[in-house]
Amino acid sequence: MIKSERAEFIQQRLEDLYPNPPVPLDHHNPFTLLIAVLLSAQCTDERVNQVTPALFKLADTPGKMAKLPVEKILNIIRPCGLSPKKSKAISELSKILVNEYDSEVPADFEALESLPGVGHKTASVVMAQAFDVPAFPVDTHIHRLAQRWGLTNGKNVKQTELDLKKLFPESRWNDLHLQIIFYGREFCSARGCDGTKCDICQTCYPRRRSPKVTRKA
Repeated sequence: MIKSERAEFIQQRLEDLYPNPPVPLDHHNPFTLLIAVLLSAQCTDERVNQVTPALFKLADTPGKMAKLPVEKILNIIRPCGLSPKKSKAISELSKILVNEYDSEVPADFEALESLPGVGHKTASVVMAQAFDVPAFPVDTHIHRLAQRWGLTNGKNVKQTELDLKKLFPESRWNDLHLQIIFYGREFCSARGCDGTKCDICQTCYPRRRSPKVTRKA
């Protein structure tokens, strides 16, 4: 298969498996999604979903969160890891949203990425899942799978994002990034598949016999 053929096969296979991919992080407004995505850095979605109910019960808006002591936020989110840094960022960005954005999460990449603790990947997830703006968030899992499937050279996550955006239609970006994540968890995990075992890997590279070495993000 050439790259375009692999992309077409992968897109159709993922659509068959996950026609309506749900957002894996529990939330009920753009602000709670923003906080959940921030917490998911170097933490599993499952753990985040265990932690956020207690946090959002106390504060599910920027105004309420801005009034919580950082120590209170820290104690609740501690199981997520990097809690001192994350709790400070949550407090600071909440105050910024209150003071500069009328307590609303801005639907703007540049504005989101200017917030404490919010990088391009987090901003992309919020834009895609909260505001339905086409984006292709690339995390370490998507970065790994895109290399295994021959969709990118894996130079870095920024290049992987650009490569995937060129290969797939913009109308499919928001679903595809979720579908790739779900497929990776179920069939092509870091340990469960080495580039030779899952259906997509075998179909795209039927002659591959050795594990595919991938570059880290």
